[in-house]
Amino acid sequence: MTLVIGLTGGIGSGKTTVANLFANYGIDIIDADVIAREVVAPGSDGLKAIVARLGTDILLTDGQLNRSKLREAIFNEPALKAWLDGLLHPMIRQRMQQGISQASSPYCLLVVPLMVENQLQTMTDRLLVVDVSEAVQIARTTTRDNVDETQVRKILSAQATREQRLAAADDVIDNNGDSHNLRGEVARLHQQYLLQSEQPKCN
Repeated sequence: MTLVIGLTGGIGSGKTTVANLFANYGIDIIDADVIAREVVAPGSDGLKAIVARLGTDILLTDGQLNRSKLREAIFNEPALKAWLDGLLHPMIRQRMQQGISQASSPYCLLVVPLMVENQLQTMTDRLLVVDVSEAVQIARTTTRDNVDETQVRKILSAQATREQRLAAADDVIDNNGDSHNLRGEVARLHQQYLLQSEQPKCN
């Protein structure tokens, strides 16, 4: 069984950059965000169920899910969010488990933005947290997503706190610095995980 490293971090922490650096070593990446898009792609059971509940108005002209319209619907009807989570979360979890079982690299990375919030670290052997200060999160996200600070703070308040993530972490990458430091951190952890992948699992 492949060693599973969970990778998480708050918005703007640089999870994707870190995951890409691990991928450069030939490590299999299972990305929850990618899977979340797949389970509502045109023709999927997820999208069919959403259309059955909300009608074809929830689609864009090309048949894709209108995400902004869905977000608005969820915001106005909390019960809809619970229904949607109940529909999609099991599908996403099943695909993540499938991805883990098919991984062929010595260890694999399971990338889940809301890992700690949804307690999905139970699917992993170790949890790696990409840590940055709140000021860095705000600066990066406002620049990247072209949104104002108020919106970013709203997202931050809905996520686990920095302290909660760090308390759950087995390993931490400090991404407040430059890309050279980041590459060094990933290289060090890659070697550590290779060694750990050779050890028999306790669970």
